[in-house]
Amino acid sequence: MSAPAFRAHWSLDPDVHYLNHGAYGACPTAVLQVQSELRARLEAGPVRFFVRQYERLLDEARATLAAFLEAGAEDLAFVSNATSGVNAVLRSLRFSPSDELLTTDHEYNASRNALDWVASRTGAQVVTAKLPWPAPTPAAVVEAVLSRVTPRTRLFLVDHITSQTALVLPIRELVQALRERGVETLVDGAHGPGQVPLSLQALGAGYYTGNCHKWLCAPKGAAFLYVRKDLQADLKPLTVSHGHNSPRTDRSRYRLDFDWTGTDDPTPALCVPHALRFMEGLLPGGWPAVMADNRAKVLAARRLLCERLGVQPHCPEEMVGSLATVALPDGFPSPPPPPFFLDPLQDRLLFEHHFEVPIIAWPRPPQRHLRLSAQLYNTHTEYQLLAETLEALLR
Repeated sequence: MSAPAFRAHWSLDPDVHYLNHGAYGACPTAVLQVQSELRARLEAGPVRFFVRQYERLLDEARATLAAFLEAGAEDLAFVSNATSGVNAVLRSLRFSPSDELLTTDHEYNASRNALDWVASRTGAQVVTAKLPWPAPTPAAVVEAVLSRVTPRTRLFLVDHITSQTALVLPIRELVQALRERGVETLVDGAHGPGQVPLSLQALGAGYYTGNCHKWLCAPKGAAFLYVRKDLQADLKPLTVSHGHNSPRTDRSRYRLDFDWTGTDDPTPALCVPHALRFMEGLLPGGWPAVMADNRAKVLAARRLLCERLGVQPHCPEEMVGSLATVALPDGFPSPPPPPFFLDPLQDRLLFEHHFEVPIIAWPRPPQRHLRLSAQLYNTHTEYQLLAETLEALLR
C-alpha cells in the first residue's frame, strides 16, 4: 500500500502536509468508529456498562497492551497522558531536603515543571545533567548523566525520546547504571511506544509512563503507567478514590487505586487494542515493519533537508526513531520569546505553504531547528516540497 493510500485511513485535512504526528498523534478513522460504538454502548446503559462490563473490558485492554510492551499486565495502569503518569509518581514519593532529583537539560517542560514543584515543596534539590549537544552519542549521554550522580541522588527523571531534540536516549544503559548505584529511574516515555521497540520487563526501570495516542494511534486520553512490582505499594493516582479502602483481595491495591478514580470517559483506553491491531495490519511485517518504515522515511528526510539547507545532522542515526531534527541556518524570521509562542516561520509554513511542522528554539533563541515526524501516511514528496520551500524562504 502506498503512502497516499495509507492517508485514506486518517481524517487529516487533505490540504495540509501533516509532518507533525509527534505532537498529538492522529487516530485512524476505523479506531474512532470503535470509540463511537463504545460510547453509544455506554450511554445506552451507563450503570450496566460501568458496574457490569467496564472492569472486564479494561482488563482485556490492559492485557493486550501488556503483551505489546512485554510487561506484566498487573504492573500496568491506564492514565490519561504521560504527564499524568509522571505527576503520579513524583507526587507519591517522599523526598527530603537531603535528596537530589536528577534530570537532563533536554527534559520535557511539563515533566520538568512537575519535578521542580515537588522539589520546592520538599526541599529536595534538582540536579540537571547537561547532555552533549549538538553532537551527542549514546556513550557521551551516559557519561554526562553518571557524572552528576552522588550518594544523595534519589531518582532520575529522563525522556526516552526527547521532545525538543528528538533524541532516542540510551535508556537501557542509563537504567542499569543508575540501579547499580541504588537510584531508580522514572522514564517519561511519551514518544516511546510505537516509535521504537520496547520491552518493559527487559528494561527494568522502576517507573515508565507512555502515551498511546501518539505513535500507537489510539484516541486522545489513552496512556499508561508501568510500576515495577516492588515499588507499587508507595504509588497513588492523582485522584484518590474508592480503591483506597476497597475490601477486595482479588486485586492489588495498585490496580484498585488506578482502575477507578471517578467517572470519566474510559473509551480511549478501551480502544488501545483496536489501535494496536489496526496499525499492525497495515504492513505485512506488523509493528516491526511500521517502526522500520517510519524510521527509514525520517532518516531520508533528514538527509535531504540537511543537504538542501547546508547543515550537519545533529546526532548519529542510531539515536533517531520516527522523529528527527534539522538545524535552521541564519536568515529566517526572528523567533518570539520562548517557550509557548508559535514561531513566525511555523505560521508562515502553515498558512502560506500548507505544511504543519514545528519550529523549536533550542537550546535558546536565536538557535532553532525544525522537527520532522514520519508516519505511514507521509510521503517522500512532502519532504521534498518542504525542502524546496525552505530553500526559497532562505533565499
